[in-house]
Amino acid sequence: MSSLRSRAWQAALLGGLLVFATACGGGPDGAGGGQQQKPSAVPDNTALLGAIKADPQLAAGLPPAVVQAKTLRLASNIQSAPNNFYAADGKTPIGYEVDLAKAVGAKLGVTVAYQDLAFGSLITSLQSGRVDLTMAAMNDTKERQQQIDFVDYFSSGITIMIRKGNPDGITGPDTLCGKNVAVVQGTSHQKFATAQSAKCTQAGKPAITVTATDSDNQNQNQLRTGRVAAILNDLPSAVYISRTAGDGKFFEVVPGQPIEGGPYGMGFAKNNSKLRDAVKQALQSLVADGTYGKILQSWGVEQGAIKEAAVNGGS
Repeated sequence: MSSLRSRAWQAALLGGLLVFATACGGGPDGAGGGQQQKPSAVPDNTALLGAIKADPQLAAGLPPAVVQAKTLRLASNIQSAPNNFYAADGKTPIGYEVDLAKAVGAKLGVTVAYQDLAFGSLITSLQSGRVDLTMAAMNDTKERQQQIDFVDYFSSGITIMIRKGNPDGITGPDTLCGKNVAVVQGTSHQKFATAQSAKCTQAGKPAITVTATDSDNQNQNQLRTGRVAAILNDLPSAVYISRTAGDGKFFEVVPGQPIEGGPYGMGFAKNNSKLRDAVKQALQSLVADGTYGKILQSWGVEQGAIKEAAVNGGS
């Protein structure tokens, strides 16, 4: 993952998101209630996914073992909304990654079976053959490419979260000069804020006051009360928090491409290029026919959309 977040913060965020989804009328599978007046933070993409037709030509490229099992064994670390997390029933994986995985499976004519593993064991689970692929907001990097292959499906990066209505007039990194900005201690966000502050002073502008805390919850409280003007966070988390916190009335995200963006990739064992290539082609087909974009839009993370499902495109 792109930043070092504490397990405590992730658990707290998940709890809050699931409460919100339940309050909005969302069922365990994300389905909304009949009296729902606005979109749920957990969309129901059942119809969209059900409309996907299997492509026999793409399915023919699958390894024999997958064809025989008619199942893709997918490992994830299911705790990172809105990438992948559990529905209100505590059992059903949901998230935009889950919907994308189901869509790829449908295009290939197979089902997807999730395994919830520790993030640190995902690569070894591929290398041992325990699973067929991983999908867990894992950054595709040159270092990881030495161990596994990736098919890139999303572009994440640092995003600026501000108070609703943007009272401080923040429109991008250059407008953070002279502002108080909150980050989580030890993350890439803190590193970027410090570097951006140096750019401000070099340009003769006031420095950024960087406030580093132990959790994003602390940062959200400071932003709500105006003690900081902005929070730096990863794109999916920032977008989802903005949609859910205070029923969507507290925060918003500054529009634009992610800062210092890089791809998330589905992982494959180095000796499983046949499956890698089949999945790549299926994902590219979903990009081309618009299904991919509709899934991301339903989760509010379309800013991270990719145009090409590249293999090992990270740096």
